[in-house]
Amino acid sequence: MDIALLIKAAIMGVVEGLTEFLPISSTGHLILAGSLLDFADAKAKVFDIAIQTGAIFAVILVYWQKIRDTLVALPTEKAAQRFALNVLIGFLPAVVLGLLFGKAIKAHLFTPAVVATTFIVGGFIILWAERRQQLDRYKPTSISGDVIDMTKEAGSIRIHSVDDMTALDALKVGLVQCLAMIPGTSRSGSTIIGGMLLGLSRKAATDFSFFLAIPTLIGAGAYSLYKERALLSMADAPMFLVGLVFSFISAWLCVRWLLKFISTHSFVGFAYYRIVFGIVVLATAWSGLVVWAD
Repeated sequence: MDIALLIKAAIMGVVEGLTEFLPISSTGHLILAGSLLDFADAKAKVFDIAIQTGAIFAVILVYWQKIRDTLVALPTEKAAQRFALNVLIGFLPAVVLGLLFGKAIKAHLFTPAVVATTFIVGGFIILWAERRQQLDRYKPTSISGDVIDMTKEAGSIRIHSVDDMTALDALKVGLVQCLAMIPGTSRSGSTIIGGMLLGLSRKAATDFSFFLAIPTLIGAGAYSLYKERALLSMADAPMFLVGLVFSFISAWLCVRWLLKFISTHSFVGFAYYRIVFGIVVLATAWSGLVVWAD
C-alpha cells in the first residue's frame, strides 16, 4: 500500500469537501492542489470527479429531513412533485451540455492559468451581484415634499424558498450552472450568484444549489467512473475510499457552517478570496516561483 498516495488522496478529499459548496470552485482548487502534489494524471482526474460523491452524501445527510419528506409526499402532493420536477429541470442542461462539450473543455481549459483567470473574473461578478442585491433592498416608496422615504424591502427578490420556484426559474438556474463547466468558475458559485441575480434570496439560492448538486455530482461521478473504467483496478480502491471519506467529513462540516454563515453574512469575503488567490497563482506562475503543471 502506497502511504504517500493515500496521504495525497486524503488531502485532495479535504480540498474537495471544503470547496465544493463554497463559491470558490472545487474543480479549480483540485487542479491547483493536484499540480502541487504531482497528482494530475488521467487516473487522478477520474478520482477528482468520483470523490465529489462523498461531498454529496454530506448534503444528503444535512438535508435529509427535506429529502425524506419530499419522497414520502411525492405520490400525492403537488408541492413535492413541483419541487422534484424543478430539481430535474435544473439538472438537465448540465447533462446535455456536459455530453456535448465536456471532453473538449477538459482537454483545453483544465489548466492553472484558466483557473486563476476565472477565479478573478468570478470574484468581481460576486461583488457586483452582492452590490446589486444590497441596493435592491432599498428603494424609495413614497415622496412627501422634499423627503424621500427609503423603506427596506425585498426589492428584486421574488423567491424566498425553494418551494416557491417555478419550472422556468429552475431552468434558468440550471443553465447558469453550466458555466461551471469552465474550471475555476464554481458550480455552487454560479448557481447561488446566478440564482440571486434571477430573483432568489441568498438562502433560497443556496438551498437550491445544494439540492441541484445531488443529481449533478452523483451523475458526473458515476459517468466518469464508467467511462474511464479501463484505467482503474481493485488496487485503486483504497485511494478512492480515503478520498471519499475525507471529502464527506470536510463537506459535512463546511455545509453546516455555510448555512449558518449566510444567515448573517454576504459572499463578499469569498469574492475577495477568489481575486487575491487568482492573482497569487498568476504572479507565482509568471515569476517562476511555482511551476504550475498543466
